[in-house]
Amino acid sequence: MAAVSAVASMGRTGILTLNEGSSSLKFGFYAGGPDGVEERTSGDVEGAQPADMVERINAALDGARPAAIGHRIVHGGPDLFDPVEIDAGVLARLERATAFAPLHGPAALSLIRAAQARYPDVPQIACFDTGFHKDLEEVAAVLPIAKVFRADGVRRYGFHGLSCQSIVRQLGPDLPERLIIAHLGSGASITALRGGRSVDTTMGLTPSGGIVMASRAGDLDPGLLLYLMRERGMDAAGIEGLVDHRSGLLGISGVSGDLRKLHAVAATNADAKLAVAMFCRSVAKHVAAMMAVLGGADMIVFTGGIGENDAVVRAAICADLGWAGVSIDPAATAGRVVVRVLASLENAEIARAVAALTSGARGSR
Repeated sequence: MAAVSAVASMGRTGILTLNEGSSSLKFGFYAGGPDGVEERTSGDVEGAQPADMVERINAALDGARPAAIGHRIVHGGPDLFDPVEIDAGVLARLERATAFAPLHGPAALSLIRAAQARYPDVPQIACFDTGFHKDLEEVAAVLPIAKVFRADGVRRYGFHGLSCQSIVRQLGPDLPERLIIAHLGSGASITALRGGRSVDTTMGLTPSGGIVMASRAGDLDPGLLLYLMRERGMDAAGIEGLVDHRSGLLGISGVSGDLRKLHAVAATNADAKLAVAMFCRSVAKHVAAMMAVLGGADMIVFTGGIGENDAVVRAAICADLGWAGVSIDPAATAGRVVVRVLASLENAEIARAVAALTSGARGSR
């Protein structure tokens, strides 16, 4: 568990946020009031069962008790986008939505149940990563397959919405008309925003598509999957395991899906070097596609664990986009697209949504 700040001076109740990502569970404890929310403590836990993680988080709160708990939910299916209090009906809908996000959905449900068991009388709120993208225009939301499947909820949903929302909030009056957010972490996506609203994004029906990721392949030729079925006898479970768990940086390098480890060996390992190069090129290609959507870009924001911390990767991506006026050199002004690095404050966005919902400022469903 990461070090957390002391909570002895904080109020004894607050909002607990649980943010289960691709590689860890991040938590935060917030005081909420009419002027917003304030983080009092935060940390992360890894490598434990949901009930154990909840107990470890409870211990870190040092006697403080959540008045409400907010959960980051990757996918709410075709009809859950806005923050909602979790009851039996919502749980049933989240169960059905696991078909769209089998990599994340079951883990989120297990965490919700563990939190309900530990805090049985505390309201639990679901906050959805898809919510930021719910109003995508048809040209972006509709997938190019037979129309009949739209009735099943088959569409582009988009993810990392809480991260995008936090970037828009941080930019405030500096929010440009044409913004591209590169959320780069174990899971990664690129989103195009016009006037602060999502107009296109790289992930689609599931969080498996788009750019190359740590262990996810991103976009693939559909014919490859048919080939694997015909020639290798792979079934749905086998293909899912391949594209979600054994592809991306891990699959290319054969070493790791962690860019830090790949950087460490890239000088002597050609496959690790190739994996890094393919990741950077994949990001640059998709950023360029979002420029086509927006008719250019005024700003690119890098966020997420890689986006915030890997200067080598940022430089390589921007070098590939130099033709479009993208430069990490603040002295470069001619035709320049502003490049910024901002933290992904997903937990704070969850806390705000919980505060608003539990105070009656929002509808319950």
